[in-house]
Amino acid sequence: MDPITLTTDRLRLRPFVPEDAEAVHAACQDPDIQRWTTVPSPYVRADAELFVTRIVPDGWRQDGEYSFAVEPLEGGPLLAAAGLHARGQGIREVGFWLGKEHRGRGYMTEAVGALAHWAFTALGVHRLLWRAEVGNTASRAVAERAGFTLEGVERAGLVNNGTVRDAWIGSLLPSDLGLPSPVPYLPAQVRTHD
Repeated sequence: MDPITLTTDRLRLRPFVPEDAEAVHAACQDPDIQRWTTVPSPYVRADAELFVTRIVPDGWRQDGEYSFAVEPLEGGPLLAAAGLHARGQGIREVGFWLGKEHRGRGYMTEAVGALAHWAFTALGVHRLLWRAEVGNTASRAVAERAGFTLEGVERAGLVNNGTVRDAWIGSLLPSDLGLPSPVPYLPAQVRTHD
């Protein structure tokens, strides 16, 4: 797929470009980003250059991962990175990090909402996943504000820094946003016995 740009009331989600390497490198020096995401730690300039020049373009070209730079709509600094990762037919997983100085303003909830709407209306997605290591309460708060339903704990669900860790897992369906699903959905019927 060719990269696209999405907009919200306050944000522009655009493809990363090589010129973003310095801003990505600076943001990923945050210990919280290194702790809770799978970016390399320590995060060196070459990691940022690899991300913006190879990983992001390859993800778009191979339809495996759509990564976006998140910035103010009127222009300004890089606020965040957000993306959708392929997890099977009709299923994508949302992932994100937000620069420390931009937290607490609702930017990531807004960006995740835009990604979800695009996934459901343009990509044929019928299930959007969110996962975060148990304890990452900031990520969980974003997911819940964006409408995700927490489904539980996925034991040994994530690998981070060479260690398998338990993960919270949640989902968002098109119907959660009042949108039609690309395929019919038949929820489980729980039987009760008399």
